[in-house]
Amino acid sequence: MNNLIFFLKITIPLFFLSLNIFAQERYKEEITDSARVETFTYAFKDGKSLDMDVYSPAFDNQTQRPLIFYVHGGGFSGGTRNEPGIQAFCKKLARHGYVVSSISYRLTRAGKESGFGCDCPAVDKRNTFNDAVEDLQGATFFMIQQRDKMGIDPQKIILSGSSAGAETVLNTAYQPPYCYGLDSGPVSYAGVISMAGAIPDTSRIFKESAIPSLLFHGTCDNLVPYATAPHRHCKEDQPGYLILHGSYTIAEKLKKLGTPYWLYTYCNASHEIAGKPMSDNLNEIIDFCYSYIVNKGTEQKTTIIKANNKTCEYQSFNFCSE
Repeated sequence: MNNLIFFLKITIPLFFLSLNIFAQERYKEEITDSARVETFTYAFKDGKSLDMDVYSPAFDNQTQRPLIFYVHGGGFSGGTRNEPGIQAFCKKLARHGYVVSSISYRLTRAGKESGFGCDCPAVDKRNTFNDAVEDLQGATFFMIQQRDKMGIDPQKIILSGSSAGAETVLNTAYQPPYCYGLDSGPVSYAGVISMAGAIPDTSRIFKESAIPSLLFHGTCDNLVPYATAPHRHCKEDQPGYLILHGSYTIAEKLKKLGTPYWLYTYCNASHEIAGKPMSDNLNEIIDFCYSYIVNKGTEQKTTIIKANNKTCEYQSFNFCSE
């Protein structure tokens, strides 16, 4: 009798939990109230291990789930993969059914006197981008190798990042499909979510490399340009002068190519919005992943937030003053 009572105590809650998961629409709504977190080492670089925290929905045995990478900001000199805000963001996405990986990567500007500003030579900035891209690609390869254990679909990998992390994911995202030796064929990233990011070369975005993109940015960004301008608005005679193409320019390129995108513009806001979407725009992020990636939406759209009336020191845009 005691064994029967114990069995019912265990079985009945799991039964109702499974009914709840079944009733919710995966990837659009929360399917569980908790997430499981595991830490893995995905590479060793420069004598140090590079780790990732993998978040997955609790009590979920689904396979072929979309994977979302998150890359933290910090000017390539600071920041960590497991800050409280990042943990909350990753857990929320995992509760919707996604597998989420928040990665550490080489902070190659840490301890450098020139930092990542106008005293940092442009060639060093490019090399910094390249090292971070290499690490994110390594993390991708690790997760694809572990795809069965992780329960992920290699053809549905979404990149996301803030500030330096946004620069990393944008510089990684727009590349032709890469062959990992999978039966399902070559892999290209399924989508990218950039929170105040930019790239130094728009020629890498062409018909075969362009992917659905959600681009958050402030028009008065003082570090990473919203459209096309020098990184950190350095002067032409400074070592760190490097032209970057931000969210607006990327969206214009995607528009010409007919690639789905969502440009989310904060009028007259500066770089402080880089981490804001993780909490304030979580619904938009979930909507993008569900509509554009899971359901392969084709919409091109722009959202303009006119909440800030301060004067912009940099290039202005008519849609912010109307």
